[in-house]
Amino acid sequence: MLNKFLEHPASVNENYFQHMGAALFFCGRFCLGAFAALIHAFFPFLFVKTGGQIVTELHEKMVSSRIQQPKS
Repeated sequence: MLNKFLEHPASVNENYFQHMGAALFFCGRFCLGAFAALIHAFFPFLFVKTGGQIVTELHEKMVSSRIQQPKS
């Protein structure tokens, strides 16, 4: 069972707590982006670029910058 907690973090070159921190960071940014998109839906002149900027930032952090470990 412990292996299930460690397998994925190891696959992205992180330990359990590093991965937890990264996931919580992403959660916070997702929530901020969702809130900005909600406000933008009703007031289209507000947060015009915020959602897209957050998506770009998260993509850069998750996909473009992260060192992947080879799958075994």
